[in-house]
This record gives sequence, structure tokens and C-alpha cells, in this order.
Amino acid sequence: MTDDRTVAPAGLVLRAEGVRKVYRSGGHDLEVLRGINIELREGETVAVTGASGVGKSTLLHILGALDHPSEGRLHIRDVDVLGLDDDARAEFRNRHVGFVFQFHNLLPEFTAMENVMMPALIARHADGMELRARELLSLVGLDHRLEHRPGELSGGECQRVAVARALIMKPELVLADEPSGNLDHESSGRLHSLLRELARVENQAILVMTH
Repeated sequence: MTDDRTVAPAGLVLRAEGVRKVYRSGGHDLEVLRGINIELREGETVAVTGASGVGKSTLLHILGALDHPSEGRLHIRDVDVLGLDDDARAEFRNRHVGFVFQFHNLLPEFTAMENVMMPALIARHADGMELRARELLSLVGLDHRLEHRPGELSGGECQRVAVARALIMKPELVLADEPSGNLDHESSGRLHSLLRELARVENQAILVMTH
């Protein structure tokens, strides 16, 4: 039996090396990503900027182990994520990576509390998570909206619930794809400030894809 893990330097959460993604289109190769190298450490917030269509979402999906690169290596902590089989990668992703997307994707029939707890319920690790969900919703300024459903919340409030949901499993890495794309300028600024503060408080690495 071989061990494919490498020891991560202290504080290093994400290391991607030589990431390349090529799609076959119309009989030709379309290179979307070429030789991307990224390192991200605890408590660090990094923004990747670029116009729509340049490959930001593709990169995020690869870094979050939702997609495979054509070439390259990806380590989260000391784990060679691309070397895991599908089931192990899905379990690893649920425990160690949090996602925030442009559309909050909250379940309309559930309360803010229930939406935040959903990843823990799916993973069958709900013990103690109700308290953590309350703490996270308080951290994002929604301790007075615990029992409200998405239809009773503003767009900015829904996105803050989505941020809390991304943090419920205490992931080392949080990936946000255009998280403020549907918010007004003021709400967008508050959300990005919140992400920076959460990176510090929760000691997580946060990568934000944005325009």
C-alpha cells in the first residue's frame, strides 16, 4: 500500500500546481486554464478577478474537487484530492470545503437554521450542529432571523445564510463564486467584508471569484 499524501507546510490549506483544463470543441482543443499555480493559507482571503468567460468558475470547480483538470496537482492540507475515488472525494469535499455561489440555492421550505444545518444533516453529523448554526447565523448578523424561510428574507440576508451554511462543517477551505453578483453595491461591500472577517475569526482560507 502506498501513501499519496504529502506533508503540507504549516498553515498551508490549498496548493494547486500546473492546473490545465482543455475542452474538446468542434474538433479542436479549447484551452480554458493554462498552468495555474495557487497557494492559500489559514486566515487568508484571496480574490481572483476577471471578466465572464475567462475560466474562473472552471478553476473554482477544480479547486473544490467538483471537476478534474486535464493536467495538474491539487492538495488540500496534506491530501492529494485528485487521487481519491469518487466516493472518497465527495466525502472529503463535504467535510473540508465550503461553497458559496452567486445564487444562494437555499431550500425554500426550510428555515434559515435548517438550511445552515443541511450539510451536517446530509453527512449525518448533526450532533452539536444546532448550536454551531446559531453561532454562525449570529456571526453573520442573522440571530433574529433563525426561523425565517428564504421567501421572508432579503437577497443579502439569503446570501449571508448561504455563507453560514458553507461554514457549518468547519471547512478549512471556502470557495465563493461571484457571491455578490446578485446584490446591490452596498450589500456586496458588506458581504465581502464579512468574508474577510470570517476568514480571520474561523481561521479559514477563502478564495473569491469575482469581476
